[in-house]
Parts: sequence; C-alpha cells; structure tokens
Amino acid sequence: MSEAQDHPIFELVDIMARLRARDGGFPWDIEQTFETIAPYTVEEAYEVADAIERGDMADLREELGDLLLQVVFHARMGEEAGAFDFADVARAINDKMIRRHPHVFGDARARNAAEQTRAWEDIKAQERAGKAAAQKSLLDDVAATLPALTRAAKLSRRAAGVGFVWPSIAQVIDKLHEEVAELQAELDAGDLAKAREELGDVLFVCANIARELDIDPEAALRATNAKFVRRFKYIEARLADAGSTPAESNLAEMDRLWNAAKVEG
Repeated sequence: MSEAQDHPIFELVDIMARLRARDGGFPWDIEQTFETIAPYTVEEAYEVADAIERGDMADLREELGDLLLQVVFHARMGEEAGAFDFADVARAINDKMIRRHPHVFGDARARNAAEQTRAWEDIKAQERAGKAAAQKSLLDDVAATLPALTRAAKLSRRAAGVGFVWPSIAQVIDKLHEEVAELQAELDAGDLAKAREELGDVLFVCANIARELDIDPEAALRATNAKFVRRFKYIEARLADAGSTPAESNLAEMDRLWNAAKVEG
C-alpha cells in the first residue's frame, strides 16, 4: 500500500465499508439509509459549532471526526447505489473550490476582500444559471431542511440578489414594527392561528435584518441562548445560596437576580 493509500482518511473509508458489508458488517450500520442518517449529519454539524463556540479544541477535533464520519457514511451508501463514491465527493469539492477561486488558482486578480466576495457571488450565480433548466424558481435550491432562520436569511439574500430588497435597513426596521403590531392585533383578537402566522412574519423580518447586517441569525440566537443559560444558572446559584429554588421563588426576586446577572455579564 502506498503512503497516500495508508492515510487515515482511507482507513476510515475502509472501516465504513466493513461496517456496511452484508457479510460480517454491523447490523445497525447496514440498515441505515440516506434518510435515516441525515438527522445525525445535521446533529454532528451543530456539535462542531458548539465546540467552536466553547473554544474546546480537543472536543472540536473529536466532533470534526464525527462529522467526517457522516460524509464517509453517505459516500459509502452512494457507492453501494452506484451513484458516487468518496473520491467523487472529494473531487467535486476540489473542482468547485478551484473554480470559485480564480484569483488563487487562475489568472484572475482581486484587489481586496470585497472584490473577492463579489467574484465569488458572480461565480455562484453562474453555477446556478447552469442548473436553471431543472429549476422553476430562483429559490428552488435553497434547502428546505435548513434551520428555519438560516433558510429565511438565505431566501431573502437570494431575492435581494435580483433587486427584491428594501432600500435601507431603516425600512426593514419599520417593517418589523409593522409585523409586531399585526401580531399584537391578532393576540388582542384571540386568534392564535393567525398570531402564529404573524409571529412567523416577525421572525422572517428579523432574518432580513440579520442579512442586512451580515449577521448569521442562527449564530446570534445561539449566543443569546447561551447568555440566557448563563444568567439563569446565576439565578439558580444565588437562590441555592439562600436555601431556595426557582420553583420556590417569585418573579420579582428572580427578576432582581436576573438584573444582577446582567451586571456580571
């Protein structure tokens, strides 16, 4: 075996092939399909993001391995179906990265990051144009399985690329106020079904604000979730010091501790 073939990635490919082998493989791995594995793939991607946010490099290394396993798993199933193998997957991304970076791998030159970003988007637009014959809409290839906030931002970004966009962020903020007012009106009317729809509109406008500010809405919300957890744990700790629990406390006391937690960060 050559040094290249002895690389750990090829060992992983071989491990997956053996796990999926009808003769001598592992029953659970053999039974899996693209559809049953997809949720694990999404979960592993989130665990990678979580390790990054926590700054845990040891955990990040492990989670990246778990995510890589997902790629190898899908590639193995693709090979069994006669559709593609791991080499095809690697070759496709290699070709894409070279194609999308002509300023690195070709003769094109970009003077700054902004020009590189514009060039990247132009190339992606050309690639989408090449797929247009199989699509009915500009939005068809924005994956429906993305987290809803992420998909909302991508949908609005795609529409903005052809001019369907508010001229200024001030107008987006105005739209947010409008949608919040509509949500309040439905709540006042007691129509929870329409309130649900209006809440969706509020969240979609928030995703538009994130796009305007070049902020990942999922990352922003994850940061707020982490902040909430940190501050609520502060409340629990201070109540425990006093021999109490949140269930035994009241809103006024917990709100006072919440404000103290805010001071501490």
